[in-house]
Amino acid sequence: MSWEKEVRDIEEKRARAKALGGEAGVDRQHNAGRLTIRERIDALVEPDSFHEMGAGAGAAERNDDGSLKDFSPANFVLGFGNIGGRRCVVGGEDFTLRGGSPNEAGLRKSIYAEELACQYRVPLIRIHEGGGGSVAGAGGKTVGSPVYSLPRFQSVARAMATVPVATAAMGPVAGLPASRLVASHFSVMTRKTAQVLIAGPAVVERALHEKKTKEELGGAKVHTRNGVVDNIAKDEGDALEQVRRFVDYLPQNIWEIPKRRDQTDDPNRREEELLSLIPRDRRKIFDARRMIAAILDEDSFFEMTRDFGRGQITGLARMNGQPVGIIANDSRYYAGAMTAAGAQKVRRFVEMCQTFHLPVISFVDEPGFMIGSESERLATIRYGTATVLTVADCQVPWASVVVRKSFGVAQGAHYGPNAYVLAWPSAEMGALPVEGGVAVAFGREIAAAEDPEARRKELEEMMAARTRPTARAESFSMHELIDPRETRPRLSAWIDWIQPILPSLAGPVSFPVRP
Repeated sequence: MSWEKEVRDIEEKRARAKALGGEAGVDRQHNAGRLTIRERIDALVEPDSFHEMGAGAGAAERNDDGSLKDFSPANFVLGFGNIGGRRCVVGGEDFTLRGGSPNEAGLRKSIYAEELACQYRVPLIRIHEGGGGSVAGAGGKTVGSPVYSLPRFQSVARAMATVPVATAAMGPVAGLPASRLVASHFSVMTRKTAQVLIAGPAVVERALHEKKTKEELGGAKVHTRNGVVDNIAKDEGDALEQVRRFVDYLPQNIWEIPKRRDQTDDPNRREEELLSLIPRDRRKIFDARRMIAAILDEDSFFEMTRDFGRGQITGLARMNGQPVGIIANDSRYYAGAMTAAGAQKVRRFVEMCQTFHLPVISFVDEPGFMIGSESERLATIRYGTATVLTVADCQVPWASVVVRKSFGVAQGAHYGPNAYVLAWPSAEMGALPVEGGVAVAFGREIAAAEDPEARRKELEEMMAARTRPTARAESFSMHELIDPRETRPRLSAWIDWIQPILPSLAGPVSFPVRP
């Protein structure tokens, strides 16, 4: 006697799971301009590389003879898949069943995703579209978790400290999935089809009498500007491509270091435009992203969190083949000053670089912490100081290129311990920006002058001369004062120098409590 009957039962459950919510459910998803979870996974990972975990999990009803009468599959799909030749754990909610609100088996698979990634020490990719818990419950006979179970988010915290975690919001994401979406090192949401919500419109209206649409509550315009989500994507294909790019810069886990790769971009390339990129008039802005692109390996800069804390620029890139973290200032916003939002953005980014042993390159144009009543109201000094202390605790190699301003306490967020410091002739360095410093130190003298404005300008020019980098370079207060066109060759050489240091960084890191 064979086991053919039992095997047919296994195959039937797997087939029903792959059918998702049936034709009607799939059609609804496609009509809304969204893919199904299995289509998303197939689009993300390499062909034929997805190995599903728990394909037959779900709730079954059986006939008297033991044959399958009905089967409700777990509405969370989970498994291993390859991205860029690297094994990853990939999972996501099936929105065609219960709108992604977890049934009992789906919840267990969802929670297991982090455990699986930590156990096998591989990156975790979550593709989200679904609600949190339902008042109807998950459909099981038991209520709540066992008293002996570990806190649900303990595995989430462990994953964040162990493996790269990237998440994508592809449709409405609320409750528990929304919390898991932001518990990541990189998150992206589609511009038109995704919303991220603590609670949906019906709950908000019932509790607060506030009538808002999903888009008004948690659309891309809201959450890319408040820092909840890092990046925005034009569509699902773009979102998945951004996830692939992010993973490519990082190691498999904290016990490895980011892999350097061979590249064709000449490490000694000198870009002529860098010589005149910084205006002589220090009040004029310049294109910091153009500068970054001219120095890094060609087309390697992957910017993160562009719409939040806009005075600061953060992203991943390659320099001479080595994955690195990039920090810079954007003078188009508050002259590049560090706001409360900018400080939070930089702190989180530096912590990620430290966790995964990414060397940091900072292009410094920092006038200091943002000032004014709004800045005080937003607690800029607390967030800014925390960021400065985060950088002070860094152990990864750090290179700082002073391209223009480097002033105040905030400049400390641009120089890690033992940083390799280069400066351009356009650099200005000191305790305070010239304009503010002159106003404080010479206020009475300016007011008493026959032509206050002319005297102010004269003093500013005199003080500006003292902030120039020449004397500092001659005093060996920096490593080199360089021709801007030398920047790429200098940083490429630095990448070679730090190679013996990087293997010793592998392993867990910890940070103390900060303000």
